[in-house]
Amino acid sequence: MSKPLVSVVIPTYKRPDRLRRATRSVADQTYPNIELIVVDDHSPQPAADTLANESFDDLDLVCLRHEENRGANQARNTGIREADGEYIALLDDDDDWRPEKISRQVDVFENSDEDVGVVYTGCEYDYGDYTRDVIFTCEGDVTEDLLVGKSFGEFSTLMVRTDVVFEAGLPDERFPSWQDREWLIRLSQHTKFRVIRELLTRRHCPEGEERISNNYTEKRDVSFPLLVEKHRDLAKSHGRKYERAFLASLLFILGQEALRNRFYGDARKQLLKSVYYYPFHTDRLVYALVALGGRLSYEPARLAVRTLHAISNGTVTE
Repeated sequence: MSKPLVSVVIPTYKRPDRLRRATRSVADQTYPNIELIVVDDHSPQPAADTLANESFDDLDLVCLRHEENRGANQARNTGIREADGEYIALLDDDDDWRPEKISRQVDVFENSDEDVGVVYTGCEYDYGDYTRDVIFTCEGDVTEDLLVGKSFGEFSTLMVRTDVVFEAGLPDERFPSWQDREWLIRLSQHTKFRVIRELLTRRHCPEGEERISNNYTEKRDVSFPLLVEKHRDLAKSHGRKYERAFLASLLFILGQEALRNRFYGDARKQLLKSVYYYPFHTDRLVYALVALGGRLSYEPARLAVRTLHAISNGTVTE
């Protein structure tokens, strides 16, 4: 019996070398039935030209191109709409996969109940001079886990059953960041999740590099209020505890981003508000204390954390 078709969607913009690496990791998958949809968000060098001289054997590859730059979520959604597969796997152009990633996810789907619509994996985060391995653990009905801020990885770790994608709706194109977490909350209201506790996804995120996830002001001014507007009532419906934990988790992420981007006044405000809303996480209190001293306290703490990560070979379980 033939294996179900998996549609892989890669949105890309202006990263030809990384696109080649991401595409190669799809071509190297051990799973036999894949269509790859690359959506070029109007890169200066068209993605079709970037991949023209690459040899991908029997990979079914389609390159689509936007006539103007529209953003990563719009490019991702263009690919999803074109997908013919029973399952959809998303891969950012600066990430890549272990060869067995798709095969392991399809196996989990095929051996799970029909109410499972999302399978995601552990992830290796490569920061250039050190790596951080994270094994995620949340599965089943995960709405409350998402609302309180537990970790689930990003788009590149996910495989979603196509019918569930269209029940929950596509990623919200209004979000300049946090699109993945917002989408996961909606997906969780329609299906159950399974997790593979293996490092099958690799994200490349050198410090200082411009990435969507690093844009603090857009998170503060657009993504944060929009996420609160969309899902605060959902959190409140689960109880006052979940409403406060939901707000606290977003403020904590916002405070961390403010610290990394040297917005020390904002960092103090966001982190102290996070502790006020939900004062039961020691790490959030530590971050708030670090923020109080601004650059004088943050820089030594940042260097200490980087040093610890660089000498540690351990895997974090979340």
